[in-house]
Amino acid sequence: MPEEPVVAASAAEAAPSKKTASKPVKKRKRSRHARSQIVVFANFMLSILVFLVICMGALFYFGKVQFTTQGPLAQDSTFFVKRGSGIVEISDQLERNNLITDGRIFRYGARAYGLEKSMKAGEYAIPAYASMRDIMNIFVEGKSLMHSVTIPEGLTVQQIFDRIANSELLVGDMPKELPAEGSLIADTFSFSRGTTREEVITRLTTAQSKLVDEIWAKRRDGLPVKDINEFVTLASIVEKETGVASERPHVASVFVNRLNQGMRLQSDPTIIYGIFGGRGKPSDRPIYKSDIEKETAYNTYIIRGLPPTPIASPGRDALEAVANPLDTKDLYFVADGTGGHVFAASLKEHNENVRKWREVERKRKEAPAVNGTQTVPVTPPSP
Repeated sequence: MPEEPVVAASAAEAAPSKKTASKPVKKRKRSRHARSQIVVFANFMLSILVFLVICMGALFYFGKVQFTTQGPLAQDSTFFVKRGSGIVEISDQLERNNLITDGRIFRYGARAYGLEKSMKAGEYAIPAYASMRDIMNIFVEGKSLMHSVTIPEGLTVQQIFDRIANSELLVGDMPKELPAEGSLIADTFSFSRGTTREEVITRLTTAQSKLVDEIWAKRRDGLPVKDINEFVTLASIVEKETGVASERPHVASVFVNRLNQGMRLQSDPTIIYGIFGGRGKPSDRPIYKSDIEKETAYNTYIIRGLPPTPIASPGRDALEAVANPLDTKDLYFVADGTGGHVFAASLKEHNENVRKWREVERKRKEAPAVNGTQTVPVTPPSP
């Protein structure tokens, strides 16, 4: 019996069967390079570097703002930069004195500008609310505050030394030895806080030497002084005899005339210097008759000519008066009761002037007290 044909159920079944095996999906493996510890470390370090750059930028910005913004100082003040001070010491002092908020920022700012070693010593005026940059620029500019001291004419070297030694604005020790009498200038001089005392003495000595040489070179011919020491000595006597600048050439003429005629100068200030030296006579101590008779190298009531050294520091007016005295025949002078002097060419005329002075002195002693204070007479110099 013939076999029955097999009918396919579908075209798919009719098609020849092809058995295909599916390949398994392989997982993607990371490269060895990616897994390298060096790369991992490098990525970490790069991240840290970026972080640090950001932080540094933030700190720099913060510091710049703090360095340039107004400071905490509420009112004008002063600040003293000592000689030899470094940036650390300066910044710490500024912070302690509440002139700035942070000494570290001041240091870093000065270093950033390259000016940490350009700040000059001195005393400076710091305006209120000055920024750190403002303060730095003030120190770099170096325009420190100036102070002044006046050395009056007629002081001795010892008295000038005492005045300089007592100044709290100056520093350092005084010179161990006193310079020659009359060698320090009588003047007003300026200095900055922190100037050394020795530097001031040098300035006074140099200035006086220059002044004396200048006036000595222009002196009148025929003066009875043989050298510059005698010139300054005579000027110092003129300086001590009168405080009226306009009459110094007249006083100088009296002493020049006396020297030319071989007369004793008979100057009271020389007696005082011979007894008390550079310390000077106490203000409440009068000149006694016994003082006039004391033999010293400076007592011009006893010695002839000039004493061996000046008795004080003469000023310009006294030096110029001796270099170019008035042309007179006067040999005497005495106080006139008004602060000046009256002059005479003869002893007779001088004695009359002395009589008038004593009358003025007597009336002063007899004058009633004013506001409870008795008028004190002044003893006149009497060559």
